[in-house]
Amino acid sequence: MDDRGGFALDTESIEVLRQAVERLGDGFAGLPPAGGPRGDPAAIRSVLCEVADRLHDNYPYFHPLYAGQMLAPPHPIARLAYALALWVNPNNHALDGGRASSHMEKEAVADLARMIGWETHLGHLCGGGTMANLEALWVGGCLCPGTTVLASTQAHYTHSRISAVLGRPFEAIPCDGRGRMDAAALEARLGAGDVGMVVATVGSTAVGAVDPLPRILELRDRHGFRVHADAAYGGYFGLAGGLDGDARSAYERLADVDSLVIDPHKHGLQPYGCGCVLFRDPSVGRLYRHDSPYTYFSSAELHLGEISLECSRPGAAAVALWATQRLLPPVPNGEFAAGLDRSLSAARRLWAIVRNDPRFVTPFAPELDIVVFAPRARSAGEASALARRIFDEAARRDLHLALADLPATFFDPASTGMVLDRPTVTCLRSVLMKAEHADWVDRIAAILDASSDAVTGADPGGDDVFPG
Repeated sequence: MDDRGGFALDTESIEVLRQAVERLGDGFAGLPPAGGPRGDPAAIRSVLCEVADRLHDNYPYFHPLYAGQMLAPPHPIARLAYALALWVNPNNHALDGGRASSHMEKEAVADLARMIGWETHLGHLCGGGTMANLEALWVGGCLCPGTTVLASTQAHYTHSRISAVLGRPFEAIPCDGRGRMDAAALEARLGAGDVGMVVATVGSTAVGAVDPLPRILELRDRHGFRVHADAAYGGYFGLAGGLDGDARSAYERLADVDSLVIDPHKHGLQPYGCGCVLFRDPSVGRLYRHDSPYTYFSSAELHLGEISLECSRPGAAAVALWATQRLLPPVPNGEFAAGLDRSLSAARRLWAIVRNDPRFVTPFAPELDIVVFAPRARSAGEASALARRIFDEAARRDLHLALADLPATFFDPASTGMVLDRPTVTCLRSVLMKAEHADWVDRIAAILDASSDAVTGADPGGDDVFPG
């Protein structure tokens, strides 16, 4: 709160950062004085204030009323540790470019591997899920050259794009009515042969669906392909205590996949970009082998660039992740895990409100913390148009949702009364990935209610709900 009682960004932590910078400087106090690119303070202040003004042209991603895309503020410890590291600006490609930060990266990545259930592993941080998935698909292609990659129709589009970049054949497997890979369709495709990798999506970015990993692993035992888990969005939820049924069964088998991607810049409370790729078998490191005679000379110890397709990488990202995991260890029953359960609880409460509102239809309950729903209407086209109008009206009332075009087959005409006159339905989508969302569900629902009334002018208790 500021002096006027409104919202204010955190400024108290700036003093903590100042103290930490002074302590960092103490470690280099023995160096002779030297100038640096300090610049004119007044000019810097002027430009920074201009930057602040330009940044007003953003949605309030940091606020609980932003419940649209997968955007959340980093934890204060991550923000401060990242900024602190910039005074050194380490490069985690080679040890002589990022000594402390490289060791912190190895420790932080090992914590993520243990979270999955791996005591031995090979892995590193990277710019995000796309680069991490690229490395996993590249390794799979080296081990099974010329074979096809399979992923579901609801998998992230990055897999088809990456497969094209790598020159690997790619095919999409249909989903069931809840957005999960159809195991029967997968089995039928495997019967035709030539499959080297199946991507199991563990938390799809559209609806948070979790593919049937136990069944996929069973098919791997029969057909001999690699299983890669794209857990960029959902990877941390294995720590949550509130997972239900099929999702829990999938997380219990994560340790059995061959490779895995997780994005700490999503639920790991990190700044963009911070992704991570992990391999169960450390021997795949041989595939990265290359010469760099001027880079890896400082130590016989492993340089992270020797197991990464990326070269220069920000050591600050590793420092931020290490500090966050030091404060909030990614372990069951801890404070970090409790935040995930709060997100699950928020999603289930919002879904229950929407499900019981006659103005909306929702295709299924959330498996993670993403809720999708559409206005009830006579047709998919009318529902889609209404969704866009409610989306705009909610934004005018400071509630920021997202829109997602989902297969019309997710909506049963018999129960929804909706004529499927187009292949997709534009749905309202809410990502409740901030732990604070658990305290804001009623406020979100109230704004959604008012926005819906404003769009339609309909009596929510009347017979003609959302007439279109």
